[in-house]
Amino acid sequence: MATAQETDRPLQHRVFPEAVLDRLRREGFEIATISSNPEVVRVMKGGCALLLERKPDRSLVLHQKPGYLIKGEVARLWDAGYQKFWLLGPATDDPFTETRHPALSQHLQELFSFEESLMNVLSIPSFYNESIGSTNKVTAYDRVQGRDSSSSQRREPF
Repeated sequence: MATAQETDRPLQHRVFPEAVLDRLRREGFEIATISSNPEVVRVMKGGCALLLERKPDRSLVLHQKPGYLIKGEVARLWDAGYQKFWLLGPATDDPFTETRHPALSQHLQELFSFEESLMNVLSIPSFYNESIGSTNKVTAYDRVQGRDSSSSQRREPF
């Protein structure tokens, strides 16, 4: 009997040689180090970016997934069920308390284009659900946020 297996996420688990930065520059990506942590490299194009971390052997690994740049910070995409938002600041277990900005259609199109270009340059396969733009970094719905089960009242049908 076959068992279910999780598909490896190439961008998340892959180690890249430092030479990949030159390839990204040639394809129009901007490369900059983060002043607060010189071992972290920001890869930008348009309004989007991702962060790579330089390891002691000079190889690079993913530090923060691609997101939209807001106030110089790479924001994470959150699907709140009724709307998508960009979350800023350190990740917490409760996205409802984080600073957020509405994700506009233009932002989502830019992120899609950024990720497709990045995957192409890095020779990483594109998964179907990612290529149609249906993935989010954070998913938490607020339909029952704060609802107390003991105080719920039964409604009669019309």
